[in-house]
Amino acid sequence: MPNYLIAPSILSADFARLGAEVDAVLAAGADWVHFDVMDNHYVPNLSVGPLVCAALRKHGVSAPIDVHLMVRPVDRIIPDFAEAGATYISFHPEASDHIDRSLQLIRDCGCRSGLVFNPATPLDTLKYVMDKVDMVLLMAVNPGFGGQSFIDSTFKKLHEARQLIDDSGYPIRLEVDGGIKIDNIRLIAEAGADTFVAGSAIFGTPDYRATIAAMRAELNQVGHRHV
Repeated sequence: MPNYLIAPSILSADFARLGAEVDAVLAAGADWVHFDVMDNHYVPNLSVGPLVCAALRKHGVSAPIDVHLMVRPVDRIIPDFAEAGATYISFHPEASDHIDRSLQLIRDCGCRSGLVFNPATPLDTLKYVMDKVDMVLLMAVNPGFGGQSFIDSTFKKLHEARQLIDDSGYPIRLEVDGGIKIDNIRLIAEAGADTFVAGSAIFGTPDYRATIAAMRAELNQVGHRHV
């Protein structure tokens, strides 16, 4: 079976008690902590910065922190998040003037690199930087807000991304963010994803453990396939 990972997005957590929320969701079986970083410039919203990442590390969070930068430009903020304790740092190709350089900067800072594709952004860029990418993140909603519905055209894109990754031979994770719920996570996995970001679908429920367990149960029913 593929190594499926669940990464709850803190965008949907209770920020007044963020440390406790992250502790609870990890204790409930989550694998990663997903950070949605918005600048009210590249996307129409404003969220969290490196200080919050550093605060969670100081709080005692040891799980991988998966930072999704929805900011422009990206190079200025990458070292700050690396220093704050990020594990993965991903950005959008539209937000960097030099994609190859930004990917290398992430790795030079000691983090794993990711490239993020919006629903209408083609995967063309990916083909030329496969050797510098540790993760591909496909947005199944338009970035900027939580609680949106999954865009079905993402399924076709998932198949395409999975094929590119498999053909490359590199150990690249394929993550999906947006509208993931218990009732569609299996279909998303069958299309090729191995890492799943869920915000309100987890934090909006009264029992994080039951919700994550239900997602795992769906993933356990996915047919054997190579990742």
